Amino acid sequence: MKITDLLTRDTIQLDLRSSNKAAVIDELVDVLNRAGKLNDRSAYREAILAREAQSTTGLGEGIAIPHAKTAAVKSPAIAFGRSTGIDYEALDGQPSRLFFMIAAGENADNAHLETLSKLSVYLMDMKFRDTILSARSEDEVIAAIEAKEREEEGPVDVSSSSVAQDAPYILAVTACPTGIAHTYMAADALRQKAEEMGVRIKVETNGSTGVKNGLTSQDIQEATAIIVAADKAVEMDRFNGKHVVEVPVAQGIRKPKELIDRAVKQDAPVYKGSGSSDSSKPARGGFYKHLMSGVSAMLPLVVAGGLLIAISFFWGINSANPEDPSYNEFAAQLMSIGKAAFGLLIPILAGFIAMSIADKPGLAPGLIAGFLASQGNAGFLGGLIAGFLAGYVVLLLIKVLQGLPKALEGIKPVLLYPLFGSFITGMIMLLVINEPIAAFMTWLTDSLNGLSGGNAILLGMLVAAMMAIDMGGPINKTAYVFGTAALTAGNTEVMAAVMAGGMVPPLLVAFSSTLFARKKFTPQEREAGIAAYAMGASFVTEGAIPFAAADPLRVIPSSVIGSAIAGALTIVFGVLLPAPHGGVFVFPLLDGPSGTLMAVLSYAGAILIGALVGAAILSILKKPLVDQEVAKKEMTSGTGTKAS
Repeated sequence: MKITDLLTRDTIQLDLRSSNKAAVIDELVDVLNRAGKLNDRSAYREAILAREAQSTTGLGEGIAIPHAKTAAVKSPAIAFGRSTGIDYEALDGQPSRLFFMIAAGENADNAHLETLSKLSVYLMDMKFRDTILSARSEDEVIAAIEAKEREEEGPVDVSSSSVAQDAPYILAVTACPTGIAHTYMAADALRQKAEEMGVRIKVETNGSTGVKNGLTSQDIQEATAIIVAADKAVEMDRFNGKHVVEVPVAQGIRKPKELIDRAVKQDAPVYKGSGSSDSSKPARGGFYKHLMSGVSAMLPLVVAGGLLIAISFFWGINSANPEDPSYNEFAAQLMSIGKAAFGLLIPILAGFIAMSIADKPGLAPGLIAGFLASQGNAGFLGGLIAGFLAGYVVLLLIKVLQGLPKALEGIKPVLLYPLFGSFITGMIMLLVINEPIAAFMTWLTDSLNGLSGGNAILLGMLVAAMMAIDMGGPINKTAYVFGTAALTAGNTEVMAAVMAGGMVPPLLVAFSSTLFARKKFTPQEREAGIAAYAMGASFVTEGAIPFAAADPLRVIPSSVIGSAIAGALTIVFGVLLPAPHGGVFVFPLLDGPSGTLMAVLSYAGAILIGALVGAAILSILKKPLVDQEVAKKEMTSGTGTKAS
């Protein structure tokens, strides 16, 4: 299959009108949609944004390759767009000019996927890029691609063969989440640079079509070191005892020489198949990464358990109690399932934090320590401590037991690590951690429940504002976890403020871009504003991110102020929210001093007031489009002067 079977005249737009990253994505998605390549435009766009959230596809050198593999694609295709240069958050910080948006169907066959990947490799050729940049028509773009295909007929060769046999020998593995573009670009960059440097290399690609050019045990045994340039999990235990350079896949594209130098010099930790490496390797990803691993695993339980418990209240607040006149058997069953989910929260939180730190050997000690924290009333704080304690205890055990005979290597992960890790962590939890943390959690719960007047309002303002500061980032997640912790402790006021704070940012950018200040937003932004209504109503704070990314100095302060107002008002109105998620869909579960109806009206009013105030502030602060364009031109001109 040829690239031009997927990139056709009706999927080419030579002159993109967009001025920012979000608008470029929307414009290219529209190109594919008009060409009849998509089943669901919105779902495909969300898949593209999800891939961008993992790491930018702005590769540098003026190239961006947004891509997604999803059922929203009717038939595999490539959209091409060209710009005078916009900020696409490229890895080299330079404007991007060439945009290839790849659409791969969820069940796309190997021929389609290999063709899509081939384009990614072609773009590594500077001469080819220059030809595309200078093309004056769609036909010239297609002709340039056809000429390149004739020049490099056949599959991508990711192994080096033109280097002396006595040269250093290194291996590499490349993989990106979708396995379409970055996987093969990184492989080709490493192969080409290795040949230039006189280094023998073999590169394994973990793409959508499976593992290609797989590394054998003999390859690994002979290799000086291994480069793993990957943004998804790859098989690592096979590299036990070898120096392994672990980096994101983008570095394989951007820094092949640096990575090859490190591999040749063995400037990398020795990988341990048990899940750790030597002491020179720092903790992988740090505190926040480990914390988010636990929180991400826990949140589905929070949502499922919270909503099931909340739904049980439809039959009455005490409908799960057999001794209450409102008792309903189905409601009681919902309550039991919801409580079961909540019962797993702390063990799962601790278990996945421990596994993030120590890999699989940390899971069992983490789960057990989390269960002990839960049973000892140490709450979420106890679970956090349990997870980190278990993870680092297991790492210590891995180091201590390194000197055991090799004959015992096989029983370490199935016997020694879980046995001693669980015993040590469990004893510390029971004898040292649980009692003081339980006392602190009791005090915190009583304090939250006892808050009134100005203190409660201040807390509502704070957690709601935190939801808007980074819109899905660590501060937002911290506020959300605090709200769910308060919810499981019986305080439903805090969760109401948290959700209100998260709903306001998308709503205020929607109001500003579609009603208050339409002329200050581009057509693409106004279209995104319409979608933001739905995201705000559904408690998807991330709906405001494209606006915040394009204009953070105006959007973020407006959002923080609007959210803080909404959070404060929910406390003033006494709104209670027993569900941890859901937006308008859980409004029927709201409660307050004057009953559900007034609670719903009060809550909607608080969110609406916060969103309208924030929208008004943003509309005043926002510059007219003409002024924005002048500023961009001045910036571009200044940059160009400096560059010359």
